[in-house]
Amino acid sequence: MAARQILVLGAGVVGVTTAYKLAAAGHEVAVIEGEHRAAMLTSFANAGLLAPAQGYAWASPSAPGLMLRSLWRGDQAIKLQPRASWRQWRWMLRFLRECTAARHNTNSAVTTSLCQFSQLHMNRITRETGVTYDGRDGGLMYIYRSAEGLANADRKAAMLRSQGIRLDLMSSDEMVARDPGLARLAAHAAGALYAPGDESGDAHLFTNALVEKSEEMGVAFHFGTRITRLVRRGDALLRVETDNGDFTADDYVLCAGVHSPDLVRHLGIDLPIWPVRGYSMTVPITDAAAAPRIGGVDYENLMAYCPMGDRLRVTATAEIAGYERGFAEADFAPLLDKARPMFGHCADFSNPKYWVGLRPMTPHGAPIVSNSPLDNLWLNVGHGHLGWTMSGGCAAIIADLIDGRAPNFDVKGLQYDLA
Repeated sequence: MAARQILVLGAGVVGVTTAYKLAAAGHEVAVIEGEHRAAMLTSFANAGLLAPAQGYAWASPSAPGLMLRSLWRGDQAIKLQPRASWRQWRWMLRFLRECTAARHNTNSAVTTSLCQFSQLHMNRITRETGVTYDGRDGGLMYIYRSAEGLANADRKAAMLRSQGIRLDLMSSDEMVARDPGLARLAAHAAGALYAPGDESGDAHLFTNALVEKSEEMGVAFHFGTRITRLVRRGDALLRVETDNGDFTADDYVLCAGVHSPDLVRHLGIDLPIWPVRGYSMTVPITDAAAAPRIGGVDYENLMAYCPMGDRLRVTATAEIAGYERGFAEADFAPLLDKARPMFGHCADFSNPKYWVGLRPMTPHGAPIVSNSPLDNLWLNVGHGHLGWTMSGGCAAIIADLIDGRAPNFDVKGLQYDLA
């Protein structure tokens, strides 16, 4: 296909990876981003896990009970904070419809397959570019404190194993043998599921390193450029109006995370995306020999952890609230109370770097990677908590669709008209 002018809207990890793939396909690519550099919102300080073994959809038979209990208990994996917003309630109703066992299994199969497909493309990007991002490819450890929890997780993992994901059931001693940095946890854990194919790293570092490589390929990044309106003519997008002037292209790719619905609603495009709030803190590692070698999740405490060079990041909470990103230090007290006993011997928690991010979630858990009702507008949105994990494959799918090729992935579960 002849080279086309393509404008990508958004420079998070999804947008930048999309721009890179389109440039590699020979197109003339520009990217608009409202922040002063790439990956400053959802991709800034997320969990850092590249985790196909965590490809489960969040909508499950247990989710409604978790959300209901969260109204009076603070220890639930999914928390609901109702807002006076009909869009939140409509999203919630759609989410609840996806919580049957059959829908959960179907949705999880789609997201898991996409994560696997995307990991292949992410590894290819890393090889092609040589970007560094405090990456670790030694797998991830999914820890369970109770024997019952471990047994249930092992049974549930049958679906993942059926799709080719390796998950090794480990005792607490085997867990520590694989990662000596978890020695202090051994007496409190029944064991773990170890996913040797999962990886970790810093999504913010990755994205900005890929910006540099993309610029070398001719991609133009327009930072500090806020979109004010998308203008259509007939069945096509005509231009993008911003506070730094108008932009036009042959094709447009929407990768604007939680802001995507607001950008296209007036065009008659209804994206079922709602922000799900997450918390993270990053602390310096003071004793590398005693720190965990690989990342993972402590399911008893509903907390992910990830060593990143000389730093340790811990993250928690899926809070269905609103678009607020502000916080007080007191909001992190529960996370600090869980993290310090686990890692206080190897990391300094005296002055954590706190962060709150908004995950762009669809009710069914899969992103929308598709054409749209407008002929030249493409959608790459709604990746939720797996944006970095899914970004490589979704970028490849968009590049194929724009070039008129059938993607090497079954995209029927990712289409806009099914969302």
